[in-house]
Amino acid sequence: MDKKLLDILACPECKSDLKYLKTEQELVCLACRLSYPIRDDIPIMLVDEARRLSSDETDVLR
Repeated sequence: MDKKLLDILACPECKSDLKYLKTEQELVCLACRLSYPIRDDIPIMLVDEARRLSSDETDVLR
């Protein structure tokens, strides 16, 4: 994930910063507890495509 792209992307739900998880190929919003997939190097920034993170997952990422 390009650092410049990551700097300008924000959560479409709450506009918070996103955390890039390289091994999972996901962008995570800790505020909303949503994880947006990255497919073929393209972030899918749709709330309907995001998965809800468990509290255990968010605790580990903080």
